[in-house]
Amino acid sequence: MKGYIILLIAALLFPAGKIRAQQVPEKWDLATCLDYALTHNIQVKKSKVTLLESQENTQEAKAQLFPSLSASVTQGFVNYPSNGATNNNSYSGNYSVTANWKLFDGGQRIQKIKQQQLQDEVEELGIRESENDIQIALTQTYLQILYAYEAVRINENTVEVSDAQRKRAAGLLEAGSIARSDYAQLEAQYSTDKYQLVVARTNLDNYKLELKQLLELDITQDIDVVIPGLDDADVLAPLPDKESIYRTSLAVMPEIKSSRLNTDIAGLEIKKAKGAYWPTLSLSAGIGTGHLSGTDYNYGSQIWNQFNESVGLTVSIPIFTNRSNKTAVQLAKLQHITSQLDELNTQKELLKTVEGYYLDATSAQTQFVAANEKLKSVEESYRLISEQFDLGMKNTLELLTEKNNLLSAQQEVLQSKYMALLNIQLLNFYQGKPIALGN
Repeated sequence: MKGYIILLIAALLFPAGKIRAQQVPEKWDLATCLDYALTHNIQVKKSKVTLLESQENTQEAKAQLFPSLSASVTQGFVNYPSNGATNNNSYSGNYSVTANWKLFDGGQRIQKIKQQQLQDEVEELGIRESENDIQIALTQTYLQILYAYEAVRINENTVEVSDAQRKRAAGLLEAGSIARSDYAQLEAQYSTDKYQLVVARTNLDNYKLELKQLLELDITQDIDVVIPGLDDADVLAPLPDKESIYRTSLAVMPEIKSSRLNTDIAGLEIKKAKGAYWPTLSLSAGIGTGHLSGTDYNYGSQIWNQFNESVGLTVSIPIFTNRSNKTAVQLAKLQHITSQLDELNTQKELLKTVEGYYLDATSAQTQFVAANEKLKSVEESYRLISEQFDLGMKNTLELLTEKNNLLSAQQEVLQSKYMALLNIQLLNFYQGKPIALGN
């Protein structure tokens, strides 16, 4: 049994692929990230070890129903320094085998076994909670990477446009069509856009690093994120009403069942504490023998003559326990109330989470539609002003203002898009659906 547990722990801590040579995927889409993390995440592994510890405690609780057996060997030496002693030294030995069996204890051991079995279920749910936590964190980080990737693309396009405008302005400056101050403004805008591109790339690298850390990857390992195909249908996916989402989440989320089981465990603690008011009945039996030097009998005769057998029943009746039993019962009742409140609080927290995700998802979907409409009009306005600027009908300030409006509109579309995608995925997750993104 011990060897089996050691092998199981080794399998948890060092998966087969990792023992040989850890096979790290070359491309990382969201599904690959989730599968990899569920196998390699340290917190998930620790949760599995905690389950093994709980199962060991359950086995120990069950074993308390059986008798215990012990053996003892005592060797003694006594020195008598008095001159009047016939023999100054004495040797003795005692040998015994004793069995004890608690026959009745008010049901305390039975309640303990039930508690431990429920605790095993709680720890199993704890594994699911750890897995859920890492899946949510990975989904959030992965979508942040997608957002940052598109932000980089927008900023790259912006830099290209700024460079083209700067070059166009240089020609207009040579032709005397614009003032040097106008050209300087475009040069400054070009530098600003390049700086924003650097910031966007840095943000992307930071999010990739965060994803890498969540995956427990080595410092020497790089990560190449797959960019899935996403369209408006993914962003505007219809949602069920929030009441049905909440009812479903109550049934599927492990923290809800875990809090309910903790309440049941606290209820059993009350029964166990009340069991201390009952008498306990124990059966004991034993055999023993011994020997002593300085007598007229030899060693063998003493061993046989002192050989004894014993059996007895012990009834222990609690009469006055300095209020310890009553206090234990009262504390167990208070803990039961606390567990009920914790269960209610867990449900309230789940409702708060679901409502928050639902509001964010629906708001982001509405904003996405409005932002796309705004982007179309801003793009048309920017196109017209750019043409008028080339013809000398608009000044540099008007061009840059409209360009910034375009960049702002693009960012609004991007933000609402990924806010909607993230919250839709989280709502699906809280309904027990697998996380799946893109094609």
